[in-house]
Amino acid sequence: MKTWLDVNPKHDFSIYNIPFGIFYTGQNPKNARCGAALGDYIIDLSALYEFGYFKHHKNLQEKHFKTDKLNCFLSLGNKICNDVRISIQELFSTQNQILRKNSEHLEKILVPMQTAEMLMPIKVADYVDFYSSLDHATNVGKMFRDEKNPLLPNWKHIPIGYHGRSSSIVTTKTNIIRPKGQLCPPDSNQPTFGPSKQLDFELEMAFVTNQDTEMGTALTPDSAAHNIFGLALFNDWSARDIQRWEYVPLGPFLGKSFASSMSPWLVSLEALAPFSLPSIDKDVEELEYLKGTKNGRYDITLEVYLKSSKMDGEILISKSNYKHMYWTLFQQLAHMTSNGSPIRVGDLYASGTISGPTPDSYGSMLEICWKGSKPLSLPDGTTRTFLQDGDTIIFKGYAENSLFRVGFGSLFNTVISS
Repeated sequence: MKTWLDVNPKHDFSIYNIPFGIFYTGQNPKNARCGAALGDYIIDLSALYEFGYFKHHKNLQEKHFKTDKLNCFLSLGNKICNDVRISIQELFSTQNQILRKNSEHLEKILVPMQTAEMLMPIKVADYVDFYSSLDHATNVGKMFRDEKNPLLPNWKHIPIGYHGRSSSIVTTKTNIIRPKGQLCPPDSNQPTFGPSKQLDFELEMAFVTNQDTEMGTALTPDSAAHNIFGLALFNDWSARDIQRWEYVPLGPFLGKSFASSMSPWLVSLEALAPFSLPSIDKDVEELEYLKGTKNGRYDITLEVYLKSSKMDGEILISKSNYKHMYWTLFQQLAHMTSNGSPIRVGDLYASGTISGPTPDSYGSMLEICWKGSKPLSLPDGTTRTFLQDGDTIIFKGYAENSLFRVGFGSLFNTVISS
């Protein structure tokens, strides 16, 4: 595919991608509407609808695009959403000059990205965070449990997860306020209350569901694929010192619920299909309800950058890949619904920290600095074991081959004092 817009095929938002998001212009969030990304432009989907470019799609209405969340659009299902994506690709392809020749329409349909602000792409209905990277779980087990037997007995049998708070999920540019909580040093049993001293990021991806199911409905890994629209970058911010004191016996709570962030563009599974991979070989057989025929791994490069308030630029501190997941997103959703728990449009399911097998691919400061024993040196002359106020964490993600790239843009947030 080629487009008459000036877009490099290696751009994150190439014509092969066409991700969806919510944007506004003119300093007025009240005029937020749905958009698709192509190169350095946002395609105003409400304007495309208004000018009749979607008239052949009988199921589409103004409400699907003139809204500040994608939920209504996503609820149409993957076939219709992908048909819209294909229609956009056709409109902007070199073979189609209709829109290109209509300057009046183009002026309203094409919005330069630098003139717009992005909002949360969805209204998050429910939020689940998994724990599905073998290397990450192994690293944490070595640090805090048993170096020779780092995994708990259930880990290779079940996609471990917990329910978090949807109300504290934000998007890019949002400042992350350092959380306060109970802190208790490892050599003490007497806690104090104050700001976290061990604030951390977690490199993750998240998928979004696009259908409601009734209570009692259990999805299979194969049927789960029809209930997932696509993926976004995700940062599960973590206060390790608060988490350490509180997590026994019920698991993550205030050390996690203060903030999570997701990138503003949702990339469809259809766009990522060329980069799908078979499941990894496992030494423990899965139970029948977790077995499926569809590929659920994706070759998506993930990069983490850190920038301090004293630095002019950012430095790369980790390079990982979504393909390192032990449990696939289809297995995760199948397991979540296996007890009959219903899902809703706009549910958000995070992968868990994505770490690779080498230190340069670890997905958290906890691992990169190995529980504080290996400080990270920065160009400004300072070191880090955990994040300080003024630090900005930037995630980037992309899948690519020799011809084109399908990317997620970036997700960045700055830590500020409480």
